[in-house]
Amino acid sequence: MKMLINVPENVVPDALRGMAAAHPELTVDVDNRVVVRRDAPVADKVGLVSGGGSGHEPLHGGFVGPGMLDAACPGAIFTSPVPEQMVRAATAVDSGKGVLFVVKNYTGDVLNFDMAAELAEDEGIQIAKVLVQDDVAVTDSTFTAGRRGTGATLFVEKLAGALAEEGAPLERVESMARQVADTTRSFGVALHPCTTPSKGSPTFDLPAGELELGIGIHGEPGRERRPMMTSGEIADFAVDAVLSDLESDKPVLVLVNGMGGTPLIELYGFCAEVSRVLEERRVPVARTLVGNYVTSLDMAGASVTLCRADEEMLRLWDAPVSTPGLRWGR
Repeated sequence: MKMLINVPENVVPDALRGMAAAHPELTVDVDNRVVVRRDAPVADKVGLVSGGGSGHEPLHGGFVGPGMLDAACPGAIFTSPVPEQMVRAATAVDSGKGVLFVVKNYTGDVLNFDMAAELAEDEGIQIAKVLVQDDVAVTDSTFTAGRRGTGATLFVEKLAGALAEEGAPLERVESMARQVADTTRSFGVALHPCTTPSKGSPTFDLPAGELELGIGIHGEPGRERRPMMTSGEIADFAVDAVLSDLESDKPVLVLVNGMGGTPLIELYGFCAEVSRVLEERRVPVARTLVGNYVTSLDMAGASVTLCRADEEMLRLWDAPVSTPGLRWGR
C-alpha cells in the first residue's frame, strides 16, 4: 500500500518535525519525543500531561495548548511512550501546583505512567492520575485488562484542561477528570482495517462486504463481525450499546469520531443517524462534535462517544481552547 512517508522507522520523528514547523506555539522536542505548550510552566496552574502510541492523531499532541493539555508524550506507532518521556513532560509543565496524568487503559501506558509518577514524585512533583476506560465493546482485549480507553480521552482532557486553566487546585482537577471518565462511554466500528508503516499492509483481515462491530483503536477485535450495514443500522447498534451502560438522566455531549480514513461527508451523515437514535431514545443532546479526533491511522470507520454532562461540565466544554486539533472561543 502506498504511504506518504520517507522510511517507516522515521514516521514519528518526521511528524514531530512537521508539527514543530506548523505550530510555533508549541515546543516540540523531536529527539526526546515530548510536545509542550510554549508558555509552560504556567504560573499557579496545574499541569496536564497525557500520551500514548502514535497513530491516533490529533490525540494527544494535537491537544496541547491553552485550555487542554500542557504536554504530550508520543510513543512509537501503537506503542506506549516510556517513563523518561513522561517525567520530562511533567518537569517541563510543573509550576509547583502538581501535575495530572491522563492515562488510557492500555497495559503499557498504565505501567509506564505508574513508573513515571513514582520517578516524578521522587523529584518533588506532586502527581495525580486518572484512568480512561470508556469502550463498552469488550471487557478485556489484546492490549488491556478491563475496558479500553478511547473517545472519552478527548472529553477528559478538554474539561479537566479548562478547569486547570481557571487555576483550580490539583484535587479538583483530578476530581473533574475522574467524573468525566466515569460518565462517558464509547463504541467503535471498523469498515476497513488500518495499515501500519512498518507492516505496509492491513493489520487484520476484514473481507469485502463485512464490518467489525466494537473495534479498538489499534485494530483489536470487537464484539462480532457482520455483513455491511447501513449508516442508520450502525447508529442504532452503537448508540444502544453505549446507552446500555450509561445512565441518560442528564444531557449528553456527543462525539461522532472518525477513525482516520472516513470522509467528513460520511461522518456527518452518520451524525444525523446518531442524532435520530438519541431523539428516539429521548436522550437530550447538549453539544455535538464531529470529526477525526481519536484515530487509528487510515482505518475506515467511526465511533460514538456520549458523556453525561452537568452544568459545570457544559460550561467547561464551552470554555476557550487553543490547540492544533481543537480550537474555539479565543
